[in-house]
Amino acid sequence: MAKKNFMLVCGGTGCESSKSDEIYRTLIKEAELQGVKDDVQVVKTGCFGFCEKGPIVKVLPSESFYVEVKPEDAKEIIAEQVIKGREVKRLLYKKSQQTADNIKVQDIEFYQKQFRIVLRNCGVINPENIEEYIARDGYVALEKALFEMSPQQIIDVMKASGLRGRGGAGFPTGVKWETAAKVNSEVKYVVCNADEGDPGAYMDRSTIEGDPHSVLEAMIIAGKAIGAHNGYIYIRAEYPLAIDRLKVAIAQAKERGLMGVDILGSGFDFDVEIRLGAGAFVCGEETALLQSIEGNRGMPIPKPPFPAIKGLWGKPTIINNVETLANIPVILTKGAEWFAAIGTDKSKGTKVFALTGKINNSGLIEVPMGTTLREIIFDIGGGIKGGKKFKGVQTGGPSGGIIVEKDLDTPISYESLIALGSMMGSGGMIVMDEDDCVVDVSKFYMAFCVDESCGKCAPCRIGTNQMHALLDKISKGNGVEADLDSLERIGKAMTKASLCMLGGSAANPTLATIRHFRDEYMEHIVDHKCRAGKCKSLVVYEIIPAKCIGCGLCARKCPVPCITGEKKQPHVIDTARCIKCGECFKACKFGAVTKR
Repeated sequence: MAKKNFMLVCGGTGCESSKSDEIYRTLIKEAELQGVKDDVQVVKTGCFGFCEKGPIVKVLPSESFYVEVKPEDAKEIIAEQVIKGREVKRLLYKKSQQTADNIKVQDIEFYQKQFRIVLRNCGVINPENIEEYIARDGYVALEKALFEMSPQQIIDVMKASGLRGRGGAGFPTGVKWETAAKVNSEVKYVVCNADEGDPGAYMDRSTIEGDPHSVLEAMIIAGKAIGAHNGYIYIRAEYPLAIDRLKVAIAQAKERGLMGVDILGSGFDFDVEIRLGAGAFVCGEETALLQSIEGNRGMPIPKPPFPAIKGLWGKPTIINNVETLANIPVILTKGAEWFAAIGTDKSKGTKVFALTGKINNSGLIEVPMGTTLREIIFDIGGGIKGGKKFKGVQTGGPSGGIIVEKDLDTPISYESLIALGSMMGSGGMIVMDEDDCVVDVSKFYMAFCVDESCGKCAPCRIGTNQMHALLDKISKGNGVEADLDSLERIGKAMTKASLCMLGGSAANPTLATIRHFRDEYMEHIVDHKCRAGKCKSLVVYEIIPAKCIGCGLCARKCPVPCITGEKKQPHVIDTARCIKCGECFKACKFGAVTKR
């Protein structure tokens, strides 16, 4: 009798946007049409992580790993894989044309140096089926916490594990929990920070989409540890898939007595509510987040007192982000010593990163702390796209600095990244190549911070605008060398005086690029040149007469128009009228149009 095939279809946001839901439905339909519906089970999972190659379909038990699948491929997959028992070779992942047809997942270079704790169930289970979560030791840690451990014992395990907050600050989780536990209050709260707003970041969203029960289980455990009976998940309204899966998971947990009143007959009550955020980046800061949950405008408030002592509605509140919480069930199940053995001396466990930018293998990765940036970018990430030269990598989103080639062998930890002028942040990692302009990048991030600043404190409100104005001035060729001194002075003042870390870290990208790429800033200022061609005001488009055949395509595409010339004769661009849209450059098929 033939073995039953299990087809795991990526159901993360990235693949769903590329029609993975249609692939899922079409596979089920084709199995029925071809008379093999009893021989195959199609399961929609969370994110596989290998976003560059999505949509992904993985078939068990053969371990066939299909990439860049389209809905129209479903018919062939059913016919070949299920009926004939052979793989669809054209869809299999191949590192190169010379690679063997079927590479097992564990042999794909993207996965080889990863170690999955947080993402353990993503791409493995149906996130909307609690039975599949339970089958992989789900809620075992909760049972242990409720029936075998005292609140202090739970806290002691968290402290011994060395787990630090994955939201950016890296504060020891066990210490935070112990602080809240010691406060004498009948009402306490557990809050999950799922307000992920860094450009290019999707770690927490994908974790919830692929494994929502891990977050719920951890929140209940945290409630038992500190004496809280209510929890809130603060998540952006623009993450509908994650929100829907959270709602399903909450309903399933309540139905099975894993949440609500008298959980599993233990006498402990805990309930969770979802609170939707409106997409304000500043609400990732814990006090602004609490203000928003309370129904106020999301603006930071001075600390101390810290939320663990006086938080939501003035009551002790612990706030952990999604990634931090997703570690907790595994720590309680496998032990603090097991977790503490992973990583570095001061940074234990793993870290999830959204690896994006000019990289061959973009996606969601999880690596042990202590993995080097070079390993992530060139081994897991497959190096720079198009064989271009590596320029820098930004960690920590708008709050992080840019790390250059000489520092690529630095083992990742909270301390090492800060020493390089960057930070861990929540886990965004954007790779840049030689075609990126550091002035343009710095201006982009500063514009983001200008838009996202709540305006409560002057250093951030005024400082971000001043720095953006100076960067804009330099990008247009109007800067002077003294502007660099002004940027550094304002940036350092913001770092010291801002009320929260939005303003306190907003200058990091600019300060890092001035430190590492001062010559590039000087090119903009002195030579009025942008070597990457990104600063529009400094770009000059010209036509090389020897290469121009006079086809006129560039002139037809020019919106001004500012290109003239007779048919079959070299054309000329009137640079004084040129609006530098680049349409001529894109249109020319002969390399006659250049930009400098």
